[in-house]
Amino acid sequence: MQLQPFHLSSGNLIADRRFEWARDREAKGDLGGAADLLMQALEVAPGYAPAWFVLGELREKLGDRAGAIAAFERAKAADPSDHHGATVHLMRLGARATAAMPEGYVRALFDGYAPGFDKALTEGLGYRAPELLFGAVQAAHAGARMKFGSVLDIGCGTGLAALPFRPFSDWMVGVDLSAAMLAQARGKGLYDRGIEAEVLHYLTEEAKIGARYHLVLAADVFMYFDNIEPVLKSAAQVLAPVGQLAFSVETHDGDGILLRETLRYAHGQAHVQQAVAAAGLKPVSLASASTRMEKGVPVPGLIVLATH
Repeated sequence: MQLQPFHLSSGNLIADRRFEWARDREAKGDLGGAADLLMQALEVAPGYAPAWFVLGELREKLGDRAGAIAAFERAKAADPSDHHGATVHLMRLGARATAAMPEGYVRALFDGYAPGFDKALTEGLGYRAPELLFGAVQAAHAGARMKFGSVLDIGCGTGLAALPFRPFSDWMVGVDLSAAMLAQARGKGLYDRGIEAEVLHYLTEEAKIGARYHLVLAADVFMYFDNIEPVLKSAAQVLAPVGQLAFSVETHDGDGILLRETLRYAHGQAHVQQAVAAAGLKPVSLASASTRMEKGVPVPGLIVLATH
């Protein structure tokens, strides 16, 4: 899932037209011609972030890594909120150290994806995180009655992960950075509260007031975090004494953190285990499982259940 550059006007009709012509050339396979048109647009509108971003993509496809980096840097400078995710591309190209993804990028990504999110994941990508997380939590109860007084679904999206847990939950809170995703979730009536907030900020504020949850869910959320230790520590602070944290990550054969070509982070199993321990949590279960497909191939993942 990647954000398609949205076409905000540059404020200059000539630049806007050249941008549209460039996209048309790109669609027809003329990458060099498209790049030339974008440079013409940028001559009259040098602060036009979408044009710099698309130019970065084109230069990379043309084999010009240095030129791509320069264009992505200009895109980031022209749009400090970085709605297009130029910083993510710079990290992928090795021009910047890996870090948390820009909030503006993640918000724009999911705001744009919200209307067709459920269908794309369940039909197009074979999304399985909700059922896998539910299975892990259910197995941990070993046949005992499963009931949660309060559940927190961080990065809740449209509520797909909440769906199997709702019948077993008295009170459910969904938190997401994207207003459009929350609107989709509210339409399903799954959450008692739906809150638009950045996950780490919300967890920090909840810990300050002593909020406690019996179950914290994070389904396909940590793919947008580099080091997951801080968010796991924050989640641990709002877990009830017998509470459980259930989450999924994409993984890879190494031990550390990898930014994939899909612009999603993969976390090595050793990093996950270290982060869980650093958060003061103990693993109840850790299983290899793919939560989704990518180009018809299962993406390696981990399903983790932890507690105090």
